[in-house]
Amino acid sequence: MSRRFINQLTEQESIDEIFLVADKQLRANRQGSHYLLLKLSDRTGKITAMLWNAEDRVVDGFQRGDYARCQGRTQLYNGNLQAILTSVHKIEDDQVERSDFEQFDAGASERNESRLRELLEGMRNVHLRRLGQAFLGDPEFMPRFRLAPAAISNHHAFPGGLLLHTLELMELAALVAPRYPKLDAELLVMGAFLHDLGKTEEMSLVGESTYTDRGQLVGHIVIGVQMLGEKMREVAEGHGEAIPCELRWHLEHLIISHHGNLEFGSPRLPASLEALALHHLDNLDAKLAAATSVIESDLSGDERWTNYNPVMQRKFLKP
Repeated sequence: MSRRFINQLTEQESIDEIFLVADKQLRANRQGSHYLLLKLSDRTGKITAMLWNAEDRVVDGFQRGDYARCQGRTQLYNGNLQAILTSVHKIEDDQVERSDFEQFDAGASERNESRLRELLEGMRNVHLRRLGQAFLGDPEFMPRFRLAPAAISNHHAFPGGLLLHTLELMELAALVAPRYPKLDAELLVMGAFLHDLGKTEEMSLVGESTYTDRGQLVGHIVIGVQMLGEKMREVAEGHGEAIPCELRWHLEHLIISHHGNLEFGSPRLPASLEALALHHLDNLDAKLAAATSVIESDLSGDERWTNYNPVMQRKFLKP
């Protein structure tokens, strides 16, 4: 019998499937009994699951990153589908079909990277072109950039999501800039490329997406500025010519202001036309991706409206 993927599950459905254990936490309820809080995944997505009254032999029987056969039933809780399990036990790696769990789309990543190279290598500004080429030629950076998610949750939160979000934003920038003659189109497109590169170091790429120690302590905005500085030094050494200071300041400003508000983590408010445009285009792409995800994963019985989404603080009209 073919498996049921996570995106095919519905409310009040019995499940007996193998999942990848993306996260595992042992918790205690108010009565002091232990239960397992799990994040289960396959190639189509993730689902939260609970196993009540977890015995030690079960808790010790599998770890994060293992495959496990899970039996139980689905239910709807606060508008989200979750699973209440009655049984969990480890399955050896050689007993699973790896393609059922691989979320990274290598073909899409290859196409996205090819278009990214076209945009960066086609820049007329020699300093911006050299900078882009320095990132593209970095054998440590590019594999992480291809695989990284753009977020832990909310938008583009899947392997390859950062590359997709970055490319979408660069394409938006290239499309919008000609409508506003005062904008420096290439500066805006380069800002779109640079704005989230720090996320390649902010988030762990192994198992469930989590923040690294550096990510927790420093954050992707500061990491991004540090990465930019390192690449600029490489460009200066490799070509015998430094990137002009004023151009560097503009690029740094694009990174540090792209969240748009001080309370959202930007050390500076957007103070250039390009920075203002980048912030709003970034917000547009992220919000539309997040809303689309909410609509596509909605489990309400209403054909017109989704359940209330607490993160975005609204319901959405379904197309």
